[in-house]
Amino acid sequence: MTARTGWLPRSLDEEVPTAARVYDYLLGGAHNFVADRRLGERFLTALPSARDVARLNRGFLRRAVLALLRAGIRQFVDLGTGIPTAGSVHEITERAGRGCRVVYVDREPVAVAHSELLLRNDPHATMLRADLLDPDRVLGHPHTRRLLDFSEPVGLLLVGVLHFAFPQDRPEEVVRRYRDAVPSGSFLALSHFTADLAPENMRQVVEVMRGSANPVYPRSHAEVSAFFDGFELVEPGVVGTGLWRPEHAEDVRTPGAEQIYAGVGYKP
Repeated sequence: MTARTGWLPRSLDEEVPTAARVYDYLLGGAHNFVADRRLGERFLTALPSARDVARLNRGFLRRAVLALLRAGIRQFVDLGTGIPTAGSVHEITERAGRGCRVVYVDREPVAVAHSELLLRNDPHATMLRADLLDPDRVLGHPHTRRLLDFSEPVGLLLVGVLHFAFPQDRPEEVVRRYRDAVPSGSFLALSHFTADLAPENMRQVVEVMRGSANPVYPRSHAEVSAFFDGFELVEPGVVGTGLWRPEHAEDVRTPGAEQIYAGVGYKP
């Protein structure tokens, strides 16, 4: 993206890279700026498998959504959705032939503007510009209340976002508040960066992301597993994204398959 287009917010500072746009760049998207691409190249230097890591995380999202569809979930809240590259939640559900309702949530201006453009004629999906760390705003927003029925199970998606929340943000409490707001039969799908398996690479990633609007806070297996408090983990538990119900053997063997932990939990 080299020129400002009409749907972009005028207040947007293209010189400040964001995680959403770096992720878009790593996935091969076009909704990023020069500053994002520069940071993306530094990210690749710190973590040479970063493009595979991004792809595997996106693959986990698809497999998790399909698993939730099979479990009967027909409404989703995608928290920290990022820029809607190919394979967004409503596209996954449409390809599966299921009529679902989706609330997307993000605070990144490009993600919000592009999503609003894509969803302007879709009565079954909406985009909220909000901070996922503010559950009251997200869950109480008129668009959320219009689209979702909280007497029915909900699929909560926190895919690749909580590593941008630091301890002072109290992310465990935030997840509990979302958990308590949805009924029995709901699910949580979550993925999160870890330094357990490649601490030096992740130390460099942390240092690189200090230069963005979204610094990173990796967590251990125990810390990621703690987000599922009150949920029953489904098989295979909390594992690397490439190991969560893989469809292809190469996903298991791909470098970076365990750089991000992933899991799905069921609320009894």
